[in-house]
Amino acid sequence: MKAKSRFLGIDDGPFRFGDEDVPLVGVAVQAPAYIEGVLMTLAAVDGRDATERILGMVRRSRYREGLRMIFLNGIAVGGFNVIDLAALHRELDVPVVTVTRRAPNLDAIRTALRRKFDDWEERWSLIEGHAIEEVTTRHTPLHVTYVGATRHEVVEALALATVRGALPEPLRVAHLVAAATVKGESHGRA
Repeated sequence: MKAKSRFLGIDDGPFRFGDEDVPLVGVAVQAPAYIEGVLMTLAAVDGRDATERILGMVRRSRYREGLRMIFLNGIAVGGFNVIDLAALHRELDVPVVTVTRRAPNLDAIRTALRRKFDDWEERWSLIEGHAIEEVTTRHTPLHVTYVGATRHEVVEALALATVRGALPEPLRVAHLVAAATVKGESHGRA
C-alpha cells in the first residue's frame, strides 16, 4: 500500500435499545488524512440488515472505485446487528478489517446473544468465524479481524492511515460524524 490509497471507515452512531434504527456513517479517506467524502445509511438496532445496508451504501458510492480497504468499528452495529465480513469482501472485492481498542469478551457476547435472540447461533457463527488478533501500532495495540488481506497488509494499512492516536483516520472521523448526527456534537473516543 502507498500514500494516497483510499480507505473507508464505517461506524455507527450512539443509540438506545428502544430505537428502531442507528445511523451508519462511512468516511472515505485518501491516506493518510485527506477526507474525500462522507456516506450515510441506517440499520436496524439489533436487526439483521447491517451487511446489506453497508453493501448498498458502498455500491452507490463514487468512492468505491480504487477502494483499498474497509475499516469497521467492530463486527456489529446497533447492538447485535452482526456484519457478515466474508459477504462484504466477496461482494465488494475489497479487504474488510474490524478494528477495536479492546479485545471483545466473547463469552459475554455469546451469553447475551443466547438470551436475547432466537437466531443467536447464526449471529454467533458470523462472530466466531474470524480470529481476533492483537496488532502493535505506534500508539497502542489494537484488536483486529480481517478478510481478504494478510496480517502484513492490515498492519501496513493501519500505519498508513493513522495520523494521530491509535485508530485509522477513516474510522476516527466516521465515529465523530456518527456521534454528531445523533447528539449534535461529537464526543468520546471510537
